[in-house]
Amino acid sequence: MKIVLDTNVLVPGLLTPFGPSGEIVRMVSAGRIILQYDARIFLEYQEVLHWPKFQFNKEDIDAFLTFVKQNGQLIPTSPLKNRLPDSDDEAFLEVAIAGSAECLITGNKSDYPRKYRQGIKTLSPSEFLDFCRKYNKDTEHPHSQGRS
Repeated sequence: MKIVLDTNVLVPGLLTPFGPSGEIVRMVSAGRIILQYDARIFLEYQEVLHWPKFQFNKEDIDAFLTFVKQNGQLIPTSPLKNRLPDSDDEAFLEVAIAGSAECLITGNKSDYPRKYRQGIKTLSPSEFLDFCRKYNKDTEHPHSQGRS
């Protein structure tokens, strides 16, 4: 499953690894979901993760960013036809649209009004985890159960 992860989910996921955002970061790190990004998103991740207030270990940041480069999908984008209220959020939606992401996971869904999303789902971290549980349940093959 391909997703776009807003920075406002990534940071809490790294700060509190046992909450919903942390579970999503673990899913990305385990290769269970594919993180889509572009150069603007990568730069924002890089800048924000280095903010002193978060006190992340530089080697851990570098390892995570290297993982993103090696295992994520770098997506070429086109500008949105209609600008979002906050232009800093546009990269996330542009990548989700161009990469046909399953969803954009954000801590602030109001940043992405429905009329701009072109069918892309915006989900909170908790909503995404619920969606994954339903998705996994719906894609299980009943005839594969009970085999030895």
